[in-house]
Amino acid sequence: MTQATVPLTRRRFGETMRRDAWWVPQAIVLLVLTSFLVYATWAAFQNAHYAYGNYLSPFYSPEIFGDSPHAWFGPKPGWWPAWLPFSPALIILPFPALFRFTCYYYRGAYYKAFWADPPGCTVGEPRKTYLGERYFPLVLQNVHRYFLMISVVFLFLLAHDAWKAMWFADPATGAESFGIGVGTLVLTANVVCLSGYTFGCHTMRHVFGGWRDQFSRNPGFKVPYACSSCLNRAHHRWAWISLFMVAFSDIYVRLCSMGIWTDFRIL
Repeated sequence: MTQATVPLTRRRFGETMRRDAWWVPQAIVLLVLTSFLVYATWAAFQNAHYAYGNYLSPFYSPEIFGDSPHAWFGPKPGWWPAWLPFSPALIILPFPALFRFTCYYYRGAYYKAFWADPPGCTVGEPRKTYLGERYFPLVLQNVHRYFLMISVVFLFLLAHDAWKAMWFADPATGAESFGIGVGTLVLTANVVCLSGYTFGCHTMRHVFGGWRDQFSRNPGFKVPYACSSCLNRAHHRWAWISLFMVAFSDIYVRLCSMGIWTDFRIL
């Protein structure tokens, strides 16, 4: 059998023979993620207009301390450092943020978009060695599995917020009655999108059954594993849809609270 030796040619950074617009997806990811980070940071430091009646922005849920009726333990505690800006969002946002930041899909997306590692298939990279994610700081990406568990807890809390968004207080008597507003649909859709993203996570598939060699011995795990696998096939879509939805939910509650938008009652 004839064998041929093909030398490995290392390209200079950005060098490629590709003629397509390979850089466009990376530019879009860079623009979208940067826009989201800027808005989320701004919204988190506002400490205002995050609640509207029975609606609570997902950026601020759960509201551990705060000035709205949704706060669990009342206003800002006395032990909070005076030099540190206070916002209920700053207490809870790091958990879902780190879950998303360490996500397998997002890692592949922002590695390319933010530090061109790699810029694209058959495009020259900025480094000459490959270290993978075995060394600091990228080895910290392994915390993803732990933040997955915390994010599942957040899903239940957000689902409770969506349930509360179905109960409206009468302005005259204060009695609550069931109803559906546009905000109810927005907050519910946010929970659905976040659930599709979370339960389709690669790590969640492992939790549901990926570490079992034979489902015949553990048949109870076969169905949840299949459901997670189904969601996982569109994991990249759930990642972007849920990102847009959580931002839009905050925008909706914020603009209603500011009196710019009117929350129409459907039921």
